Amino acid sequence: MKQTFTLTEKTKQIIILLVPILITQLGMFSMVFFNTIMSGKYSPSDLAGVAIGSSIWNPIFTGLSSILLAVSPIAAQRYGERKNKEVASSVKHGIYLSLIIGVLVLILGSIFLDIILDQMNLQQSVRKPAFEYLVGLSYGIIPLFLFNVLRSFIYALGKTRVVMVILLISLPVNFFLNYVLIFGYWGFPELGGGGAGYATSITYWFIAAMTVFIVKMQEPFSTYQVFNHLKEFSWSECREILKIGVPMGLSTFFETSMFAVVTILLSKFSVTTIAAYQSALNIVSFLYMIPISISMAQTVLVGFEVGSGRNKDAKDYSWLGVFLAVLMALVTGLLVVTFRYDVAGFYSNERAVINLTAHFLVYALFFQMSDAIQATAQAALRGYKDVNLAFIMTLIAYWLICLPVGYGLANFTGMGAAGYWIGLTVGLLSAGIALSLRLIYIQRHKFASVPVREKLV
Repeated sequence: MKQTFTLTEKTKQIIILLVPILITQLGMFSMVFFNTIMSGKYSPSDLAGVAIGSSIWNPIFTGLSSILLAVSPIAAQRYGERKNKEVASSVKHGIYLSLIIGVLVLILGSIFLDIILDQMNLQQSVRKPAFEYLVGLSYGIIPLFLFNVLRSFIYALGKTRVVMVILLISLPVNFFLNYVLIFGYWGFPELGGGGAGYATSITYWFIAAMTVFIVKMQEPFSTYQVFNHLKEFSWSECREILKIGVPMGLSTFFETSMFAVVTILLSKFSVTTIAAYQSALNIVSFLYMIPISISMAQTVLVGFEVGSGRNKDAKDYSWLGVFLAVLMALVTGLLVVTFRYDVAGFYSNERAVINLTAHFLVYALFFQMSDAIQATAQAALRGYKDVNLAFIMTLIAYWLICLPVGYGLANFTGMGAAGYWIGLTVGLLSAGIALSLRLIYIQRHKFASVPVREKLV
């Protein structure tokens, strides 16, 4: 990363960081895509089981990963301040936290997984693949969390292409493992939806191993020596990560858990409805990789400029990211609505599932634009390390607006399951407006004229 002086230079720099991040995000999401597509081709029940399993796992994973991703803005600001030793320290303690959190998830999962699935009163044909999918996925939790810390470190230095290459190399591995473990080809066991979980875990170990090797052996990462002197543990360093990361994690958790609750509420509908909703959500989530990738680049660039004391540049990157995300959401949303039946056909061979998925996708345009605003406004605030009020705003938007509106429309009007899509859109738009207003306030009142370094002391 380097200092920029014009809007053209800023746009070029954000795109340079953005494109590899986007490819990386699409690569990671492709694993979920392969899971969903291949499970759906195996059977509708396995597709529904993987959908339920994902609805349980995704809030946990994204929430806890967001805690670890706090390493990115912290390291970016320290990199902007040229405090290399402190950059290395934040990464080391992020590694510690990844191991601690991973072990806790495994312990809690072994205790509560059966209880959670029993409470959902699922059909046995759906419960079995859901359970097996989550068990298979559990073997990859620790390498996945470790990878997220190292990825945050790599991004903070602006070297986003490295992670992109790692993910591109891993995709054929994941595709092959899904193919043989779900369907039982070439002498491998036929595991159905559960095979998708095991395939993903093995891939996570592969990705983590490559990332550790590169960080340890390749410059400029090796100069930070993040794997040396790991015995130097400091709770104060962990607290700094948690101070930023916990509100980030909770905000992400409440967003993803909102989607999970909707999936659970839809479980009273038919298997066709569950499968169609999951397919539509999978498509929208795939497109969401664009604004989320912009937001990751945004957080790094805003944090870097804040650390360097360049308030105006930080502000410019904040709103440039919002603009790019909304523009891309508009384009992709229109394309999805236009070709919704063709896209839905990728997810199922059953006409009823295709038709219902296409119906749900009509709401994709406004959903995408609302989600783009809230994701990038929140990312800019993270670059400023302003996360506490953002957490409160998202909690209110997701749980006091999204779910009540969606539940009311789905159960007390003739809209049925489609009512949840309107509720989700209204809640995300509310979050986007509130976070944008907070961003304006921060830029005008806290980072307007006083040198940033003075503010961070």
